[in-house]
Amino acid sequence: MATFHFLQISARFLSKRTSLPLPLPLPLPNPSLSLHFPLKRLVSFPKRPELKRLHEAAVATGSAQPAVDLQNVPVQDTQKQEQSGKLVLPTNDSSDELLRIRHTCAHVMAMAVQKLYPDAKVTIGPWIDNGFYYDFDMEPLTDNDLKRIKKEMDRIIKRNLPLVREEVSRDEAQKRIMAVNEPYKMEILDSIKEDPITIYHIGNEWWDLCAGPHVETTGKINNKAFQLESVAGAYWRGDEKKPMLQRIYGTAWENEEQLKAYLHFKEEAKRRDHRRIGQDLDLFSIQEEAGGGLVFWHPKGAIVRHIIEDSWRKTHIEHGYDLLFTPHVARADLWKISGHLDFYKESMYDQMEIEDELYQLRPMNCPYHILVYKRKLHSYRDFPIRVAELGTVYRYELSGSLHGLFRVRGFTQDDAHIFCLEDQIKDEIRGVLDLTEEILLQFGFSKYEVNLSTRPEKAVGDDDIWEKATVALKDALDDKGWSYQIDEGGGAFYGPKIDLKIEDALGRKWQCSTIQVDFNLPNRFDITYVDSNSEKRRPIMIHRAVLGSLERFFGVLIEHYAGDFPLWLAPIQAQVLPVTDTQLGFCNEVVGKLKSNGIRAEVCHGERLPKLIRNAEKQKIPLMAVVGPKEVETHSVTVRSRFGGELGTMKIDEFISSIQQAIKNRTL
Repeated sequence: MATFHFLQISARFLSKRTSLPLPLPLPLPNPSLSLHFPLKRLVSFPKRPELKRLHEAAVATGSAQPAVDLQNVPVQDTQKQEQSGKLVLPTNDSSDELLRIRHTCAHVMAMAVQKLYPDAKVTIGPWIDNGFYYDFDMEPLTDNDLKRIKKEMDRIIKRNLPLVREEVSRDEAQKRIMAVNEPYKMEILDSIKEDPITIYHIGNEWWDLCAGPHVETTGKINNKAFQLESVAGAYWRGDEKKPMLQRIYGTAWENEEQLKAYLHFKEEAKRRDHRRIGQDLDLFSIQEEAGGGLVFWHPKGAIVRHIIEDSWRKTHIEHGYDLLFTPHVARADLWKISGHLDFYKESMYDQMEIEDELYQLRPMNCPYHILVYKRKLHSYRDFPIRVAELGTVYRYELSGSLHGLFRVRGFTQDDAHIFCLEDQIKDEIRGVLDLTEEILLQFGFSKYEVNLSTRPEKAVGDDDIWEKATVALKDALDDKGWSYQIDEGGGAFYGPKIDLKIEDALGRKWQCSTIQVDFNLPNRFDITYVDSNSEKRRPIMIHRAVLGSLERFFGVLIEHYAGDFPLWLAPIQAQVLPVTDTQLGFCNEVVGKLKSNGIRAEVCHGERLPKLIRNAEKQKIPLMAVVGPKEVETHSVTVRSRFGGELGTMKIDEFISSIQQAIKNRTL
């Protein structure tokens, strides 16, 4: 496998994409689910940090559909694990042996594929979070092909073949590659700058460009602890103009118990898939007639969005933000000033000509908020200035990368910008952290992973302001009392940043909130204020998003709650069910009273009562109010809760009061 050498190429290709301000687009715990997954997503190499960076670059160039990360749950220590009886799955970080197993599995799979399909050409195949993959230039594969490949892998493993590292000259590597007619390997070799070239052999039957590491022999792999999972299309180097390859994904673990635990977790994640639940509950759709990656919010989904937006606006106003609405298009010149046309054009839609001028759909909201700032002269007394917008943006994504609500082409960001003085940075960041916590807690998210990224090698702004901003971010986090990790050199070129991932009911981490100090756009747009000495100065600009994008956050919410939204957030809070149609008139009266008191309710009839209850359960309605002759006579309802079971008979006013109190307290 040409893992390490390919990564060098990938890093070079990735370096073209200069970072810009990118505010990110994005239940009740299952008591029966007892396995836990460790925190880190990417492998680490304490002794070889350069390999870690290159490995990450290689994974980033893949073009297959994004998979839900199943390996982002906090690690428990061994003693707690033994006491609780919960299985903690290792990661590439925590187990060097697991990393070697996965790496070797990729090699064994490539060897098996070429034994079965001699015309297949190998490309690259790194280890990843939950296993490994390998890309092949070959005929399309099916699930039956995967079974054949797995059997061949089992035979190779059973033979206990040694893995041998060899160093050769560049000329020797070229001769060997030409002899086996592997054009992708030659392309990889041409981009390798270091000598000698390293090769790994499996026995004396198969080899590949690779820097390791690997297990000593194929027999070290437990053939009952790995599985081939799926096949996907992937462009070579993630470029749609290059050949479409066949990518085989596999998962590999140290033992059979770990594999079973992983597969169980994966099934639970599948049950919570927001695309399936969104269709079952009629929340949203992607209409192909309109185009891929464009979300249609159905009435029930739109109600949830309305609740999210109202809560978001109310909280921001309380925290001193002014709300904005800005256009969806602007003259192309605006995006030249901002730098997006220079550094982000590949993710922007084509320009349109209007009255001899070029206009552009907006990929971001930042320039608009700057123009609002620039509408008048500001004094130092005006700061801080906080503006926020639920602004819809449009970004081009390859069709193969679109994924439900998680990767779309049009989405609404909860975008905000703060203009402040240097000595206000810490307090403003702390304020953003408080606001972020308040909003996320409203939706049931209380566990976070926080990362602080510092100045990269190439950056704008002088050392002094970078130091002040970085210290301010650290101090704000320390004041907040949140633990965090420092990503040295991981900041954007325009300023340091804080990224926050929320943990869902399965312990997966989702990137939502981001806070980014920006020294770039204020210079590009030449924004100023007048200081106490009547001199013009440059303000500090802070980008921040809490939810990321409404679409992505809604997808996370669906999977967090598995569609079982709490009462206050449910699109339909109560269904009124008549025993027979004789009670239909009274049911309509009850629904009228519920609606007049701000409760989302509807009548369902036309089926026998058991069927009506089953339908309500399938639709995950929090409350069902059954009405029979006795209830009509006593002006009451018999209440059933999805979460609490039978709640008994209540008078209508009592029922309404109980619901209102539960909504106010955000319980049930």
